[in-house]
Amino acid sequence: MRLWKLLYDGNIKMKYLLYIVSILMVSGCRTAAIPSKYEFRGVWVASVKNIDWPSRSGLDVDKQKDEFRKITAYHADAGMNALVVQVRPATDAFYSSEIEPWSQWLTGKQGVAPDPFYDPLNFLIEETHNRGMEFHAWLNPYRAVVDYDSAEVALNHISRIQPSWFVRYGTNLYFDPGVPEAREYLVNVVRDMVSRYDLDAIHFDDYFYPYKIAGEEFPDSVSFFLYGRDFQTRDDWRRDNVNQLIKELHLAIKQEKDWVKFGISPFGVWRNIADDEKGSNTRAGQTNYDYLYADILFWLKNEWIDYVVPQIYWHIGFELAEYTTLVDWWSKNSFGRQLYIGQASYRIGGDRAKEWKNPSEMPNHLRVNSKYPEVDGNIFYNTNSILENRLGFSDSLRNDFYRAPAFTPPMLWIDSVAPEMKEILSVKPLARGNHITWGPILEKGAKVVIYRFKGKKEGSIDNPENIISVVNGVQDFYTDSNINSGKYYTYVITVMDRHNNESIASKPVVIRSSKK
Repeated sequence: MRLWKLLYDGNIKMKYLLYIVSILMVSGCRTAAIPSKYEFRGVWVASVKNIDWPSRSGLDVDKQKDEFRKITAYHADAGMNALVVQVRPATDAFYSSEIEPWSQWLTGKQGVAPDPFYDPLNFLIEETHNRGMEFHAWLNPYRAVVDYDSAEVALNHISRIQPSWFVRYGTNLYFDPGVPEAREYLVNVVRDMVSRYDLDAIHFDDYFYPYKIAGEEFPDSVSFFLYGRDFQTRDDWRRDNVNQLIKELHLAIKQEKDWVKFGISPFGVWRNIADDEKGSNTRAGQTNYDYLYADILFWLKNEWIDYVVPQIYWHIGFELAEYTTLVDWWSKNSFGRQLYIGQASYRIGGDRAKEWKNPSEMPNHLRVNSKYPEVDGNIFYNTNSILENRLGFSDSLRNDFYRAPAFTPPMLWIDSVAPEMKEILSVKPLARGNHITWGPILEKGAKVVIYRFKGKKEGSIDNPENIISVVNGVQDFYTDSNINSGKYYTYVITVMDRHNNESIASKPVVIRSSKK
């Protein structure tokens, strides 16, 4: 958490300043002493080609639901606080849409609805929120059809309705980003999703213009002739096409629901220093700016995105794109937006490079990050690699790095006003544990944080190790059974809004346990 954030509008309470001082004092040793209370801990859940969920296309609806419940339970237990779930992998939908067809990777055939019918996105959001995690809807903007020669494309797929908007490149079909009508269509898809679902964020990964295929030029000569006359080079025009999309998406999202975040997870290298003195000291073969035409820094400077997640998928010491070098570079180039690091957990134990066979490689990534206060968290790709606990990494998260709960960091440019504390706390000793009650919190998305301290003295709510539970705001009770008989405990609660702005603590209640 960066100090400037806590001074953003002059309305932040002194307790946040005290909190940041404590964090800075222990910077570099987050896994010791006081853990971070605000840290983004996310996992990507990929649906394209059934990489993570569902395990196969056409899976029975009840089994689909059961698989996702197990995913949410595992990640919550490992300390995660956000899932980034792919709900539009290829101009198709894992949700009920009048614009795009149902995904083949959900039902087995594109355009065919789940049977028995349900809206997966509503289910995914509810299950994720019930586990206390944020739900970030992951979309691929330009990919239209995967493996075009063998794909069965639904009749209502936009590539059949407006074929002039699309181009074939390699084995896939893509929107031509230079066609204004295509950009308008994409914005409408996102606007529709944001308006109808209780999302916490819209998330794009690194696929803008596709990665270059050797010997094959992206076939956009017609659209460049029609729409690119104001640009000296096709590269500048292509970058402007993507810039306009990001700008318009930002505006559409905020117009629909100003609290919904917009995040991008780009390729890990913006530009190499050999091509730009502002670039990183790397020698990446392809880069965002020069090959994918994604000028991430321009979007950050213009405040069009709320967070950035560079995919730094290389090991510490890798000669062409070194992990620590890139974390350092991005920490200096996030322009006040939140910075999470994209982590290649899929490489743990199975990559050809010997470094990924070292159980300390990924934990060392997190230790590197702890040295940079600009780094607000991590997102791991992919879900199955975390579920498989490769080289014991998930155990390291659960027992060390993520041993205490953490909240996704507030974005003070969206909302910096903490809720009021109006609740009167009551605690009664019962045979099954200390029964804690308060009034229901009716604000949508709010939650109640319950703190417990041993003895008769109130401790610090800035230490997340004092948190015993976080419950949905509509709940008005909690029973603490993890206590010892005859011992004194002190309890307080706070209220957090959906942006994780936290109220002051309630008046403390001291109780002597009578649990048998």
